[in-house]
Amino acid sequence: MTRLIVVTTLAMLAFAGNSLLCRVALRDTAIDAASFTAIRLASGALVLALIVRARGGRAGSAGSWPAAACLFGYAAGFSFAYRELSAATGALLLFGAVQTAMLSWGLASGERLRTLQIAGLLIAVGGLVYMLLPGLSAPPLEGAAFMIAAGVCWAGYSLLGRGTKDATAATAGNFLRAVPFAAALSLAMAAGVNTATAVDRTGALYAVVSGAITSGLGYVLWYAALPFLTAASAAVIQLSVPAIAALGGVVLLAEPLSSRLVIASVTILGGIALTILRPRT
Repeated sequence: MTRLIVVTTLAMLAFAGNSLLCRVALRDTAIDAASFTAIRLASGALVLALIVRARGGRAGSAGSWPAAACLFGYAAGFSFAYRELSAATGALLLFGAVQTAMLSWGLASGERLRTLQIAGLLIAVGGLVYMLLPGLSAPPLEGAAFMIAAGVCWAGYSLLGRGTKDATAATAGNFLRAVPFAAALSLAMAAGVNTATAVDRTGALYAVVSGAITSGLGYVLWYAALPFLTAASAAVIQLSVPAIAALGGVVLLAEPLSSRLVIASVTILGGIALTILRPRT
């Protein structure tokens, strides 16, 4: 039990760390969003490939191109969003979009939701709408749109990965396949008339840590913990990620904690909790 707690805690810290690393890199260094995405995915692919090889497998033998496209869409939207969003706001929008998209897909696919679950979904969507309402503390619309798109892509990636027998091998294959998408984006941005790409040592280091450690190793830790968690428990545990990112943003990045963010956080996370918690029988 102690080992499970430690592994799960480290995985959640890694997921929240992605928001902090991306935000500080794009705010305080010269690296651009496309380059950050490419370095992050390439670093993650390398570490995951080494892990698969160490287990006696072959990198690229699992995964799929559709899943890789969704992974790239998530990573790119994530990076472009953090040019403008705070770590806390970005993590909240991402988490809210992922859960809302997955629940909506289940509803559209004929999955039956209880009244309490439907109410929770509506509350969570209401929290997202409140977060984006015009006002002095509203997040930039373009950044919010990028992060919501990233969340939808991550939901698609999660749905495509359901039933995967070896999650680590599949993740390694998907990261490997996502690298050409990221390279193409970087080349397109470099060739653009009104765009510029740049990579400095510090920004590249943040991207490598994000890809190799908080993404690659973070996913391995999470997949190691998942078999010992119920679906509801896993979903509830992930509610901690926006809170950790918010705390990290305030303490490490000196970001403000607005009343809008607090209210939206309680609304979105509370609504999602209603949809994933099952009554005791």
